[in-house]
Amino acid sequence: MRAIHTEERQRLGALLDDASQVEVMAQIPQFSQADVHNTVPMPEGKPDVLNVLVFNMERGVHLDALGDCLETCPGIQPFDVILGNEMDDGCVRSGDRDTAAELAARLGVNYVYGLEFIELVNKADTKGYHGNAIFSRWPIRKAKVLRLPEEFNWYFDDQRRIGSRLAILAELDVAGTPVGVVTIHLENRTTEAGRGRQMDAILKAAEEMFPDMPVILGGDLNTMCCNGRNTAELYPIVDTDAFYQRCYAEVTEREPALKNAIDAGYKAVPELKDQSVDTWVRELGTCRDLVRKEKKVVYRLDWLLTRGTEAKEVRVISTLKADCGFAEPGSALERFEGVELSDHNAVWAACRLSK
Repeated sequence: MRAIHTEERQRLGALLDDASQVEVMAQIPQFSQADVHNTVPMPEGKPDVLNVLVFNMERGVHLDALGDCLETCPGIQPFDVILGNEMDDGCVRSGDRDTAAELAARLGVNYVYGLEFIELVNKADTKGYHGNAIFSRWPIRKAKVLRLPEEFNWYFDDQRRIGSRLAILAELDVAGTPVGVVTIHLENRTTEAGRGRQMDAILKAAEEMFPDMPVILGGDLNTMCCNGRNTAELYPIVDTDAFYQRCYAEVTEREPALKNAIDAGYKAVPELKDQSVDTWVRELGTCRDLVRKEKKVVYRLDWLLTRGTEAKEVRVISTLKADCGFAEPGSALERFEGVELSDHNAVWAACRLSK
């Protein structure tokens, strides 16, 4: 995706003092581009299942170790599609790398990238791009970027950005069978109702683009069961059964993004089964985040939503270094000294395409 020089990025950003994000984004064609790269041949055979991974990679700041994890983690193998969130391109914080392009080349897959934000804080960024991606072993027939209804203006935040949340919709050619896949990143700085409005836009777009075919939606839905601008409302219940009841057991009812998808015929996974809180956190928790400075909690934020296909063998894969006992000697993953590869765990499922 073509770069915009830093002086021009800053000029465009300054327009947001008086103009809306929609008005400024309309001057930047990159925001409407679905940047498709079909570079690998069609795999042989016709599969009965599509193995799908949902993974928020936290900007790809630990890209080499992440790549090792994707290649060697037993819980991730095999995979056909990755619905990826938070992929940097040309940002100092992630080594000034095009993280989606590098990861696709390393894994030998096709990909499509969509631009979510242009970062303005660090003027040394060569691009300052931050977005989402779909990686696929199967050809991408067509793809589009869907800008989601704005629920928070990130220009007036410490991170200072041009842009808005998005979904990428792509039709895959799975040995002659069309399959619709969508990577989603819903807003965290909004209410449950705000995320519901964003999901409604996605459900409508998926219905229009993927008629009469299996559809798999997935990503970081930020289902925090609270207003993300004021997580203090959770402070009184952190570390209590009430927190886990609200944010785990009741999440599909409290978050319209999930409830509306379920009402539209989608199945949300991973599902709640065991009644043990320890099991809930281990098998369903996907994001480690601070709710107050001294306390980290584990939320259920990352989901797969399937229709016309059945998700089997669903599992959550930890990205804590302590759980990477499979790391190969001498690899970047084995040498990694941090606590976590990403602040999100990954979700994997085998999605059956035929009965």
